[in-house]
Amino acid sequence: MIIDFHTHCFPDDLARRAIPKLAAHSNVQAVLDGTMAALRASMARNGIDKSVFLQIATKPSQTPTVNAWAIEQNCADLVGFGCVHPEYPQWRDELDRLADAGIKGIKLHPDYQGFYVDADNLRPIYEHAIARGLVIVFHAGVDIAFPDDVQCTPDRLLKIYDILKHGKVVLAHTGGWRMWDEVEAKLAGLAFYFDTSYCAGFIAGEQLRRIILKHGADKILFASDSPWEDQAVSLKMIRDLRLAPEHEAAILGGNAAKKNLLSLS
Repeated sequence: MIIDFHTHCFPDDLARRAIPKLAAHSNVQAVLDGTMAALRASMARNGIDKSVFLQIATKPSQTPTVNAWAIEQNCADLVGFGCVHPEYPQWRDELDRLADAGIKGIKLHPDYQGFYVDADNLRPIYEHAIARGLVIVFHAGVDIAFPDDVQCTPDRLLKIYDILKHGKVVLAHTGGWRMWDEVEAKLAGLAFYFDTSYCAGFIAGEQLRRIILKHGADKILFASDSPWEDQAVSLKMIRDLRLAPEHEAAILGGNAAKKNLLSLS
């Protein structure tokens, strides 16, 4: 089984507006149109069985609406994760709503949501999400659209490790986009999962392999960041590492299915 742990899609009418706007903001060309149909077609082409689609509320008021869509669309092949905006007053109720609806996790994006990952007001949110058994996926490292102020760095993550080590926490972009020297030195081996989204063509294969072996292949999750990276390219990046077959199989789907993340087995 192959599971892409980090993708994005939108309702069809929103996708038509959101993808061009996001592409222009980050100066990155999308490879898909952002719809669920396009993601499913890509999955079929590449032999991917399941994709996790991650939601982000960029305004507090968006939180309940975004979560309602994730709950509504959550299904066997497209697994919806919800979100909370830290400034949404009823964030606790939303986390409970997601957990009670069977949603497996949430996505937090410090750059798009305007917070530093180690801010004191985020600690209760982390603690409650962990208490409810929700996976927390962080955008980690540089964001291509906000390169000058990195709000989720290895050093900031270490400041809240006392909380995060008790949960199921996924650091996107192999622990921190374009901060891989720090990831390798400071985070590899700790109780985080790393997903491999949007790394093809940016991280050297030798360094990716070193990080995987130091961190443990059992804590690495295959991911693309579709529609911003082609799932075929993401798969090739992992396969080109020529890892041991059991490690490759774990990364491509076994870890997500068996490590109490998606609870598929």
